[in-house]
Amino acid sequence: MKTLYLDIFSGISGDMFLGAMLDLGVELELLERELAKLKLDGYHLHAERRHKASIAGIKFDVHLEHEHEHVHVEHDHSRDDHPRTHTHDDHVHSHDDELSPHAEDWGEHGGLLVPTLLGQVELSVFEKNVPPRFRLYFSDPHGKTVKPPSAQTVTLETIRPDKARQVFKFARHGEYLEATTHLPEPHEFTAVLKLRRGSRTERCQIQFVENHQHQHGHSHREHAPGHVAHSHAGQRNFAGIRQLILESKLSDWVKQKSVAVFHRVAVAEGKIHGHAPEEVHFHEVGAIDSIVDIVGACIALEQLGKPRVLAAPVIEGTGWVNCAHGRFPVPTTATLEILGARGIALTQCDEPHELVTPTGAALLAEFAENFAPMRDLVATKVGYGLGMRDNRTRPNVLRAVLGEAREAIATHDWETDTIAVLETNLDDLSPEILGHFVAKALAAGALDVFHTPIQMKKNRPGVLLSVLCALETADSFTEMILCETSAFGVRRSTVERRKLRREFTTVKTPHGEVPVKLGKLDGRIVQAAPEFEACQKLAAQTGAPLKEIYQAALRAL
Repeated sequence: MKTLYLDIFSGISGDMFLGAMLDLGVELELLERELAKLKLDGYHLHAERRHKASIAGIKFDVHLEHEHEHVHVEHDHSRDDHPRTHTHDDHVHSHDDELSPHAEDWGEHGGLLVPTLLGQVELSVFEKNVPPRFRLYFSDPHGKTVKPPSAQTVTLETIRPDKARQVFKFARHGEYLEATTHLPEPHEFTAVLKLRRGSRTERCQIQFVENHQHQHGHSHREHAPGHVAHSHAGQRNFAGIRQLILESKLSDWVKQKSVAVFHRVAVAEGKIHGHAPEEVHFHEVGAIDSIVDIVGACIALEQLGKPRVLAAPVIEGTGWVNCAHGRFPVPTTATLEILGARGIALTQCDEPHELVTPTGAALLAEFAENFAPMRDLVATKVGYGLGMRDNRTRPNVLRAVLGEAREAIATHDWETDTIAVLETNLDDLSPEILGHFVAKALAAGALDVFHTPIQMKKNRPGVLLSVLCALETADSFTEMILCETSAFGVRRSTVERRKLRREFTTVKTPHGEVPVKLGKLDGRIVQAAPEFEACQKLAAQTGAPLKEIYQAALRAL
């Protein structure tokens, strides 16, 4: 059986997953063609082979054409307090009027183009399932991209309306500089960009204003069609995202899986904020880049042949993040809810960063069957999806192993799935109520419900109540156990099943036709069971013994 093993020793995000899939052989052009079926404007894909901690892989990005369009520019005529003399002190240059940037000048990465003495700097606010950061792209006077200068020569300071100041330093990441710290909400401030060249420092001042606040004296740029900005007016809710996906010409499998992944996030966000999933307005995961990440991940898995997905135990970092809900500790609330709802265990390491994003958590919850060390897997290809950080304790990469599971090669064609097992010990519940619970749980869709006699503490006889159910219904059945029985707690575990491939047929007996369920293994019938209710009904109609009808059906088969 073709198997994809996600080695998430350094976490997972949507862009890291897609980078790994591209490294495994998914074609970028094919991904672009399929994503175009969403009819979603305002972005383009970028994939580049790079190195992270000496590991070669694919860095995947979604570049927004009008990212964070709530940016406005003012020309600054003021000068720093540094003396304008040729001393060892830096000499600060402010732009003349003819170099003042215009609000309609936007770069290919969605940032504002700021003219400088040596060309232009594109000042972008980049948000990718994590709190936003400043990114700087550099070009010459003709608009040709050039390598960024040394990160030590560039600083940026934000000045908020309450006069609070924050200085951002930068690190080099290939074609751009990225701030080493997050940009907290709200995005309303004056940004002062300083570029040091020898003994001279050029100073550019840019005014950022939240899109929904119209301030006098600033021109306003409307959203491009299909763009999701960071303001509340531009957010999408789950119902809108689902409609966008279902109305596309994507395959039915991609539609189903994409909606399922988003639904996991919607349920988590709804639980956090006390809203129904349909009403949830997404923050980090509602933007174009995350729609592309989630739908693109499903497209990539389909292109790989819909392999069985396994994963390593989930490792998360520590520390704090600034997100749309405020300052929260790692793991974030959404990530915790998504993993917890699926019953996925999480272990933190001493890496002081968020390693698992909500999108990454939702992909794991939807596709990964179990979380354990690699076992009996013959690797045929290994791909690496690169993250953006330089971690202290481990390379910021997602390793994806595509191969064949020896177990599947050497054994049988049975079906597999993963279910939840709910258990509780009871010694004070009347048999009538216990029988009522069994009937109610089965009627509600439980896969099976049973109780086993056990010996409990103080030599009390009791029963072990067990409920088998789908993973997504485990919480509702847990609630049913706690409310309908005398249980004070419920044990929950996740187990993997092996199932015979099932078929149904009808056989003729002297008493009439009887439907029979067949269980097949490797193409041969190994189990056969006449449908009991049909036999019972036929016995009532004909007056023949039920046992005789049942045996006649087996003989006829």
